[in-house]
Amino acid sequence: MATPAHWLAGARPRTLPAAVAPVLAGTAVAAYDGRSGDLGGAVWWKALLALLVSLALQVGVNYANDYSDGIRGTDDSRVGPLRLVGSGLAEPYAVKRAAFAAFGVAGLAGLVLAATTAWWLVAVGAVCVLAAWFYTGGSRPYGYLGLGEVMVFVFFGLVAVIGTTYVQVEAWSWTALAAGVGIGALACAILVANNLRDIPTDTDAGKLTLAVRLGDRRTRGLYVALVVLAGLAVIGVAALTTWWALLGLGFVAFVVIAVRIVTGGASGPSLIPVLQQTGQAELAWAVLVSAGLLLGLA
Repeated sequence: MATPAHWLAGARPRTLPAAVAPVLAGTAVAAYDGRSGDLGGAVWWKALLALLVSLALQVGVNYANDYSDGIRGTDDSRVGPLRLVGSGLAEPYAVKRAAFAAFGVAGLAGLVLAATTAWWLVAVGAVCVLAAWFYTGGSRPYGYLGLGEVMVFVFFGLVAVIGTTYVQVEAWSWTALAAGVGIGALACAILVANNLRDIPTDTDAGKLTLAVRLGDRRTRGLYVALVVLAGLAVIGVAALTTWWALLGLGFVAFVVIAVRIVTGGASGPSLIPVLQQTGQAELAWAVLVSAGLLLGLA
């Protein structure tokens, strides 16, 4: 019988910085873009609704993955955080219901944002929910086909950051695109590290993640490349806005140990700290870039 503590662990709270970071970065971009008065700038109640959408989607996808991987048997011998279905602590239908409850919360908050911004955002939200579910759900989940990293980059990077900026300023922003690349690269790096750790068990389960397809050595190279891309994105944001944004390069201090672990050949449980450190680096990227943008307003 799953306890509240088990359900909290199943929601994987350590992944939540990946939901906070894009909203923080997108809101800072909105504040900077509104400095001239031509655009509205940051709208804090919309930023809070965007944060609720992001957090609810993250929790929803975590429960959805728990359910879908659990009923397929993928989690039977997985290393890492608690899986409710795989461990037998919760019935699959209960975890599925929790996933859809979280998606419902995201949908309601997103509906308010669409009603106060543009109704076409309803379609964007629907695509986000479908992408969250079919990562490991359905008869042909794209996470089993090596497309998980692409979708994480798109939805937890580009869509999340650009969308957060758009609902506040109601205009396209190249700065938001650059910030979305940086956030997306690190969000993607978290999944790469996760899938690197799980190459043996995913191979046995027939889950053809990108890491399984690339193999161990090239997956480690991909992780490093994504960290480098995040650094280049900081420079891109600075070039488009203010050089104060270069404060964002401080994210490297949070990920340097993770890079050493990955390039040092660690495997299995030894890679678990990399996930947390990369998540911290993503949040640091958002905090430091946002601080730079706000300093540029002074």
